[in-house]
Amino acid sequence: MTAPVSALDTLLSAVRACRVCADAPQGKPLPHTPRPVLRASTTARLAVCGQAPGTRVHASGTPFSDPSGVRLRSWMGVTEDEFYDEARVAIVPMGFCFPGQDAKGGDLPPRRECAALWHEKIFAALPQIELVLAVGAYAQAFHLGAAKGKTLQQTMERWRELLATTRDPKVLPLPHPSWRNNAWLKKNPWFEAELLPVLRREVRRLL
Repeated sequence: MTAPVSALDTLLSAVRACRVCADAPQGKPLPHTPRPVLRASTTARLAVCGQAPGTRVHASGTPFSDPSGVRLRSWMGVTEDEFYDEARVAIVPMGFCFPGQDAKGGDLPPRRECAALWHEKIFAALPQIELVLAVGAYAQAFHLGAAKGKTLQQTMERWRELLATTRDPKVLPLPHPSWRNNAWLKKNPWFEAELLPVLRREVRRLL
């Protein structure tokens, strides 16, 4: 017997077929064929919400299948099998498709179309999410709203306060695990000494 299709399955199918950023974009169209990348289930209790796929993820179709993903999993204290277990971990970036690169070879910001079209619907269909890991400034702006600081530094320095609020789901801000943030990590040793133990404890509780 074929399993019934859930509302979330229908929604995810629509997201994966989306071509708005190429066919009816806000601004310049996506410079390549859309390939939305996300993972979600109605049983996941943890959501990882980053920026947008990079070149490697665009090629693989698997979120965080790059050095940033290796570092993020190390921060979380999880194996690849745990991280990619859709039943327990949702991965919902701010932009679902690789946005392309600027003239200097850096990734462009996440496409604006994604959040406006899909994010409220997706999170409404994820009833079990207890904690959102807001990875980077774009995810923090969306998931924290007015509670986000003016800078990444301000937001990160308030991580205990933000995690302790009555917000449902709770939100824990993280810097992007890219090598570009190595200098920030070096200047802020409290991130590894104080935040990471809490992150790993929360992740283990939810898994």
